[in-house]
Amino acid sequence: MNNYFLKLLLLVIILSPQILLGKSVQDSRFQNNSKQNLNYEAEKLLSERGYWITKVDKKRDSSTYHAIVAFQKVEKLKRNGRLTKSLVAALKKAKRPKPAYTGIAHIEIDLSRQVLFLVNEKDFVTHILPISSGNEKIYYQDGKKQIAHTPRGIFRITRQIKGVRRAPLGTLYHPNYFYGGVAIHGSNSIPFYPASHGCIRIPRFASKKFSDLVSVGMYVAVFDKAKPGKLLIAKEKQTEQDIQTIPCDKDFQKDAKAKKKVVINK
Repeated sequence: MNNYFLKLLLLVIILSPQILLGKSVQDSRFQNNSKQNLNYEAEKLLSERGYWITKVDKKRDSSTYHAIVAFQKVEKLKRNGRLTKSLVAALKKAKRPKPAYTGIAHIEIDLSRQVLFLVNEKDFVTHILPISSGNEKIYYQDGKKQIAHTPRGIFRITRQIKGVRRAPLGTLYHPNYFYGGVAIHGSNSIPFYPASHGCIRIPRFASKKFSDLVSVGMYVAVFDKAKPGKLLIAKEKQTEQDIQTIPCDKDFQKDAKAKKKVVINK
């Protein structure tokens, strides 16, 4: 009898780790499936509301993170890039944002919320990205004191580089210049706050396709607080709109004046 209990005890001791390990593996698989399903639901909702998602699936990638951040910025939620059940609940209640301006296809850069809207000719926001603009801090370039400032106003894309430009202040991926040397360009660093020397940084994963979606001559509206209305093209020449503009690339400082001016019809 004693031998029976000893054998039984030995069997329990041998099998217990395997049983516990099996349960642990099952729990881990369940958690992974739950996370994957949550990710799929979040990406689907984000994509349906205009936030830039490269592919709706169960795999979280760079576009997932940046889309979450953009959503948090637009909805004025805490910016942390985290995917949670409460975030998905907020997504279900949210709608696709509407543009501040209408009338023509254009790009909107909302500096207060640090987001970019790509708007088509039907006044529909097709793509939304988080950005990082000029932080207004002093810096020095070639021994000269400068201010990291992003110009406000209505501009047009004047030049594109389909590739990488290594400028004095850093690497620019697929830059789209709209005011002298100030450009919308891809970057590896898109913090939750303004951090650039004046350019508009967008996530690198989207920079090539963004450059393909926009073109030279397309309008760019940059504002702290929008004054909604239609964009109309005026015949008069554009005047100097922002004397504090600091270009990201000093090679393109001379082409900021000879452009058409755009006015807002309220």
